[in-house]
Amino acid sequence: MADNAKNQGPLIFNEAQFLLAEKRTQLATLRTGLAVLAVPLSLETFLIVTSRYYHADQNVWILVLVHAVCLLLLGLGAYLIGRGLKRLRRCGSALTQLRRKNVILTELEQEAGQ
Repeated sequence: MADNAKNQGPLIFNEAQFLLAEKRTQLATLRTGLAVLAVPLSLETFLIVTSRYYHADQNVWILVLVHAVCLLLLGLGAYLIGRGLKRLRRCGSALTQLRRKNVILTELEQEAGQ
């Protein structure tokens, strides 16, 4: 039984590294989603600040187009954030299950915490 645990050690560590890499990827997805979500807010702020230099009734089609792009960016940002959170939760639960199954990972976690 101990020999089997020794053979499974590198496999378990590789699986843990894979899950941690996936977790980093999902955190990058969250970061990207937040950045995309901030773009429409910046664009709307710019339009409000420069509103004295144009007449809205003369540029209605441009404003409609800009607002449509802003809505699309808001939707994309919300989608990226939701997708990142969902997959991040899945990676976290897989890591927790892996820690529960393997004594070596639990010991390493306890040593790192001290």
